[in-house]
Amino acid sequence: MTTRLLCRWARLFPRCPQAATASARLQTCTVHQTEPMCQMSLSWIRPSARHLCQGSELARMEETTLPYEQTQLVRLVEKVSTPEEVLQLWAEHGGSASDAARCLVQLNLRVMEKGGEGILQDPRCESMLETVHAQVSSVWNGSLVGLLRALTMLGLPSDAPLLCSIQNEVLWRIRRLTYRHLAYLVDWVAFQRRQGYENEALTTALLKQLELRWTELCDSRTISILMGRASLFTPSLMDKLEDKALELAESFTAEDIRRVAFALASQNRRAVPLLRALSYHLNQKPSFELKTPLLLDIAYVYGKLNFHQTHVLQRIAAELLPRLSELSSLDVTRCAKSLAFLKWLHLPMFEGFAQHYVSNSENYSTLQVCNLLISFAKLNFQLSKGEEFYQKVHKALEGSFQNLEPFLKTDVVWSLCVLNQANPYYISSVTKYDFQKKLTAGGIVDRTESYRLKLLHISAFAQLEPLGITIESPTVLLPAPQGKVEGSTPLQSSLHTALQSLTNGRTQALRTAVKTIYGWTIDGELMVDSESKPIDLDNLKAPHLPGGGGRDALPAGARRIAFVAWEFPNFCLRSKDLLGRFAMQKRHLQLAGFILVEVRQ
Repeated sequence: MTTRLLCRWARLFPRCPQAATASARLQTCTVHQTEPMCQMSLSWIRPSARHLCQGSELARMEETTLPYEQTQLVRLVEKVSTPEEVLQLWAEHGGSASDAARCLVQLNLRVMEKGGEGILQDPRCESMLETVHAQVSSVWNGSLVGLLRALTMLGLPSDAPLLCSIQNEVLWRIRRLTYRHLAYLVDWVAFQRRQGYENEALTTALLKQLELRWTELCDSRTISILMGRASLFTPSLMDKLEDKALELAESFTAEDIRRVAFALASQNRRAVPLLRALSYHLNQKPSFELKTPLLLDIAYVYGKLNFHQTHVLQRIAAELLPRLSELSSLDVTRCAKSLAFLKWLHLPMFEGFAQHYVSNSENYSTLQVCNLLISFAKLNFQLSKGEEFYQKVHKALEGSFQNLEPFLKTDVVWSLCVLNQANPYYISSVTKYDFQKKLTAGGIVDRTESYRLKLLHISAFAQLEPLGITIESPTVLLPAPQGKVEGSTPLQSSLHTALQSLTNGRTQALRTAVKTIYGWTIDGELMVDSESKPIDLDNLKAPHLPGGGGRDALPAGARRIAFVAWEFPNFCLRSKDLLGRFAMQKRHLQLAGFILVEVRQ
């Protein structure tokens, strides 16, 4: 009870008229008290102007100049450029715990720039650490938070007594820290968690303060730091941070935009209003220097969140095209994957990717070659002059193809089928029984069904496409899922209704949602005679069906018609070109003898 009463008195006392007199007396206490005690008393009497919640105005007040003057040592240390100069200045001048803390922060910055092995064992550095440890309660808030980060980066063990002491002091003062200090503290806590060490009491108190005081956020830098550590926060706090980010998006730098967008992608948070605002400011501000890493990260974020912003994508392409020769193999495959996820086929970019591989094929790993092929196949990108490209691809796969992970190997062969580049060697390697058993590992039904269909597509490629070599038709042994009923889209339902009207309701003359042995589904199937009139299907042979259909041969002049409904997800972005999967479906149905009727949305 006494402690609570004193704490309340400390918060209320600065507002009363007697506070000015007490402060004046404390400022003249140098005769009776040491300097650290004066600083401690002043920090107690003026605990940082946060009496009542005042929104962003409060936060700006807290960011004003500290109520003490910089010492000569601190001013000198901030101008040096090497760790040795920092240590030498401390040895010559010495100082208080706050001075030592500022020196250690600067020492860490210089070590990161210039390097410095074993700096903690230097006697001068040990002297600074001892000074801080002895007077940790007199270190100012900003220096205290910065000191935690600096000592961790310098390599001080997480269980060192000094670090534990500083953490306890931060925990005691956490309600008096500014929101920016809390953001820097979150950064440090996230780093510690990755190292396997965490102060649970400090983390809990920190997250509570962030949740309670979120209205104090008033600058873009703090928001970008916090959202970069989104994995620590509750969904409710993330919602509040997104609202603040949307409010302050206009003041974001290009790096802030990258940080916030990347944070959203890492948490799979598709915050459309915020993404639109970030995209608008990224595209409209000519002052932004769009560096290559930034462009690649934005493309990755858009692909990960399936967020389409054509104007930004066009600017990314315009900025990256002249720099393609400077990109690494990792950058090229990463960008190609991002654009493939977005279903955006930019022909000059993909031609550039292919040329980059031809010129630098020795720098690509097998995994990167596979990713490039899969990206090309997803968008059905057919090279204008692909002989040299595919020669190098086949050569790169020669030695390592059999060692690929089973699912990746299936994806690669399926992609080569889409691109019309598969050969008997690739096909036979994925249709063997022992290999197919590996695809059922894990027992994930949807994944198994997806790869069962891909094997059917590969088998259809072997049966229908002109390979120039006769090979045994591969057999797909993976069982089809039982009891799974797929719904129809509005376009498919309207197509079924129209076909039933065309056949006058004769169910024997019409099949809908036909699952073929090729792995493709036909939305509607009709058979017409030589006079283009529908005829019954039940007794006619149907080699595309799993059971083969009936026993009767097709009448002379009869033709099979397949109706396929193409909808928005079947096409590349802002294009009438089908994606690779559906382009191969169209090709296979035509090769199977169907007259294909495409119904487009």
